Amino acid sequence: MTRRRGRLDADPLWRAVRLLDVRWRRVVWAVTLGTLALGSSVALAAVAAWLIARASQMPPVLTLSVAVVAVRAFGISRGVFRYLERLASHDVALRGMAALRANLYTGLAGGSPAALVRLRRGDLLARVGADVDDVGDVVVRALIPAGVALAVSVGSVALVAAFLPAAGVALALCLVLAAVVAPWLSARAARDVEDRGATARAAMTASALEILEESGPLAVSGRLPGRLADLRTADRDLARATDDGARTAGISAALSAAAVGTAVLAAVVLGLPAVVSGTLTPEELSVVVLTPLAVFEAANALPAAAVQLHRSRQAARRVMGLLGVSAPPVTPVSPRPDTPGELSGSPATGAIPRPDATLVLDGVACAWQTDGPRTRTVVTGVDLTVRPGRAVALVGPSGIGKTTLLATAAGLLAPAAGRATLDGDDVAALPRDEAARGVVLVAEDGHVFDTTVLENLRVARGDVTAAEAEAVLRDVGLGAWLSGLPEGVGTTLGPDATDVSGGERRRLLVARALLAPAPLLLVDEPAEHLDPGTADALVRRLAAATRPDTGAAPRPDVVPRGLVVATHRLGALEAMDEVLLLARPDDDPDGPARVVARGTHAELLARPDYRWALDQETAATG
Repeated sequence: MTRRRGRLDADPLWRAVRLLDVRWRRVVWAVTLGTLALGSSVALAAVAAWLIARASQMPPVLTLSVAVVAVRAFGISRGVFRYLERLASHDVALRGMAALRANLYTGLAGGSPAALVRLRRGDLLARVGADVDDVGDVVVRALIPAGVALAVSVGSVALVAAFLPAAGVALALCLVLAAVVAPWLSARAARDVEDRGATARAAMTASALEILEESGPLAVSGRLPGRLADLRTADRDLARATDDGARTAGISAALSAAAVGTAVLAAVVLGLPAVVSGTLTPEELSVVVLTPLAVFEAANALPAAAVQLHRSRQAARRVMGLLGVSAPPVTPVSPRPDTPGELSGSPATGAIPRPDATLVLDGVACAWQTDGPRTRTVVTGVDLTVRPGRAVALVGPSGIGKTTLLATAAGLLAPAAGRATLDGDDVAALPRDEAARGVVLVAEDGHVFDTTVLENLRVARGDVTAAEAEAVLRDVGLGAWLSGLPEGVGTTLGPDATDVSGGERRRLLVARALLAPAPLLLVDEPAEHLDPGTADALVRRLAAATRPDTGAAPRPDVVPRGLVVATHRLGALEAMDEVLLLARPDDDPDGPARVVARGTHAELLARPDYRWALDQETAATG
């Protein structure tokens, strides 16, 4: 029993089904209704067969009245029970999908995001979208059809055996062929198809999303043809996988059809001698021969159920892979539509911040996971202390590892070496809600939701008022943009802020971070997509947030702030307390970056490379 329990716990589909929060009483009710619906079809076929055979003998009409009424009753009940079964089964499936998504989001918000940061957005979308649907479909398309097929098959075999035992045995053997062998072949064909197909579908979703959202930059950089070629390749891979599985699937379908014909032929061969000998009446022979035609309706659904079972298992493996754990991370609970969601990395409304939080990096090395367990270290040997009232800038060329370092400092990635602690605790090991009370990361690709400006700002703190929202937007230089919105902070933005410019999006994300109660802010490239004057003003505004006497926007939460800004601009860094210059050593140009210099902006101007970079920036801006 313990060994069996261990196998179930190791099965990703079983773990995902537990997160579906399935009420098995509802499943049993759906199976019962499905059995009644299909049982009505079998009974309709049996009674109709008897009625036709008996009516051909031209008996008194009254002797047929019961059969006539029964045919009408079974014909009507079949449709009624089928409708009720669809309601019950889809209620189970839709409730389960909603519960799985709610539990998945809860697990992601409360767990380590290390499994997420390596995913492309399209792949993540496929996992929380189509893959969750596939897991939910295991109930309505696999478990319920299997239960209905078992119940109806047993009842039908018993019915036929009551008239002619030998025909009942033949029907049972044919049902085994259609309900066991054919689904096994379908599952075998689906195994390779679904493995390859899931990968191809994820690649297609990721490529299509990137092309739709980044078509302009891709076209300008000349990478659009390559992305279109990737999309076509993924489409060909998916079509090839489907074609490769068609042969075995065709054999399975042929077996199912052969099983029906064999069952009918066996009934005729076994029934005729029984009629001749007088042990079976002609009317009963018609029942024995025609009933199998309706029985196999249940068995013929099982190959598709076997395919769905494998598809759901593959989807469950991908869904559970988001959580990065070997067991369900949350206690399954039903979603409550009246409860507002909270996002990973954002403090909940009413969360108590850490007023004196201190973030310490001690000899930290940062790495990204590449293929499988392999990692590539991009930054090493970083020592840094950040607390409220202190502003630090990370500078260096693009691709040097500034973003990776910020992700490690925020606890989104575990250090490859050294320690990253928040008030002495390993920040990567802290629950996300607790870590977010101390430190918030403003990522360069932070998400903007398809809702109002105010609700987007409330992602940081749920009790933000319209007045606070307007004040912080003006504070980051979005006053003119706000004045041009038709409904002010009540204006709805497009999906992922496609209706706003890149610079407006960046400042909106910074405004959201400034409203968060966390005392430490990590901001990645706040000056991106902004003109030089606006960019420098925004960096100075962020630096001013580290001090309580700067005239910032009304803030009921923690001030002053601690700040780490990753930027490629140097013009406004005189406002920073310390600047860390990241570069790769001359003796190891392909190795990880290091802090090659640190100090105030004025102190680093003594370095020729730093002075040259600032002069180039000044010359470019005129």
